[in-house]
Amino acid sequence: MGGVSNATVPSLPSADRPDVAARLRDALLGASFTADGLLELLGAPAYAALARSETVPALRATRGDTPLEALVRLFLLQQPVPHARVADVLPVEDCLESGWLVRPGGAAGSDVAATVDVRPYGGPGGEDWFIVSDLGCAVGGAGGIGSRDESVVLGVGGASTTLAGITVRTPVGAALDLGTGSGIQALHAGRHATRVTATDLNPRALHITALTLALSGAPAADLRQGSLFEPVKEGETYDLIVSNPPFVISPGARLTYRDGGMGGDDLCRSLVQGAGERLNEGGFAQFLANWQHVEGEDWQDRLRSWVPRGCDAWIVQREVQDVAQYAELWLRDAGDHRSGPADYQARYDAWLEEFEARKVKGVGFGWITLRRTGAVEPSVTVEEWPHAIEQPLGDAIRTHFERLDYLREHDDAALLAGHFKLAAEVVQEQVGLPGAEDPEHVVLRQHRGMRRATKVDTVGAGFAGVCDGTLSAGRILDAIAQLMGEDPVILRDRTPAQIRLLVEQGFLEPTG
Repeated sequence: MGGVSNATVPSLPSADRPDVAARLRDALLGASFTADGLLELLGAPAYAALARSETVPALRATRGDTPLEALVRLFLLQQPVPHARVADVLPVEDCLESGWLVRPGGAAGSDVAATVDVRPYGGPGGEDWFIVSDLGCAVGGAGGIGSRDESVVLGVGGASTTLAGITVRTPVGAALDLGTGSGIQALHAGRHATRVTATDLNPRALHITALTLALSGAPAADLRQGSLFEPVKEGETYDLIVSNPPFVISPGARLTYRDGGMGGDDLCRSLVQGAGERLNEGGFAQFLANWQHVEGEDWQDRLRSWVPRGCDAWIVQREVQDVAQYAELWLRDAGDHRSGPADYQARYDAWLEEFEARKVKGVGFGWITLRRTGAVEPSVTVEEWPHAIEQPLGDAIRTHFERLDYLREHDDAALLAGHFKLAAEVVQEQVGLPGAEDPEHVVLRQHRGMRRATKVDTVGAGFAGVCDGTLSAGRILDAIAQLMGEDPVILRDRTPAQIRLLVEQGFLEPTG
């Protein structure tokens, strides 16, 4: 989520000195200022504490005199460091000249300090990347270890990594990172997209994205300023659109890095509805979003109404909070709980007043995936799944839509002629009273991807258990009918619906 620049925020390093960024990158890597290096230096408890915006354990772990400890204090903990401690590690004079470092005490000062946070971040292919953000925002949130100014550009958070993990990573020609913030989604997209466009309302965010890409040794992106799809040229389309927008539903847009400035969940709705016409055939659009649960309205119908024509959709609600929980979460995020009882109460009341006026009873959070399709009847799935998943989930999301295509193209007769195999790491559980001769029901459970569980009858369990791609579905059912003494015609007639469900949910994979 990006913010809006103003004069209260410190100046940024120059984005026009890729040579300095390259030398700084080499120096950081040479000192093991990487995700693995930090974990080894700090230890798991201190490393995890940083993600909670708690710096005391990391400060205690960096009291030594090694170059890595100095760099952690300088770039992650915002501590001034003596020039002499980093002179042999960093290209200090170049960094001072280009603005990565400053002298807090003026030209004669003996200390140097960072002007931005730099957080090591491990890429999916083992890359050593660096996420640049405003001071105090490399870890935690804007209410964490640094400034709570409304214009801050945040670094990596849980939402950022969630979106990166669910994004489909097939090679594409053109990708759009809408609302780029510190540039983490553009960084990921650069691994598999020939051309990356990154947009943000905040020019400061675009500047920081350029720094993130340069310091990570990644290709530059086409950076454009503007809100939502405004920077997209007429007729310009993409194979992938991703966005972690300022989705927080709040009274007003006081903190622009998180508040979209539109009423209720209109920003998320506008983003989803506008994506369809900007996708190429087969292209994906993937977003994180909040949505309102309104009194007298089905939340699933609300989200179905957002899906643009010509798109399949898979919408997953991961969490729901009541309005009081939601207000408290974001008041704490902004540090408003520290502003004094009267101010806190007034702001809390304003949130509840806004929700009451809109008849909002709760707020859902989750992800939305669209895929442009030429199907006559696109598929729209809206579900609630608060359970544990296995990230990264991009491949599971891609294959979900591939299975939809398969099911659309195969009627029951074609389905019975098809061949299937049981997906990897699916186990069978029999549920019943201890000592009972037969189970009350059988459950198939995934240990990968969405980690779903579904009840099946005896036929479904037997069918899934022998699916190895060798025999057609029809022949397997005929064999089961013979074993059970059932009419094979009746079994063939009533089983395709169960097979379809198992394919749709990823328990069975078509092989031909």
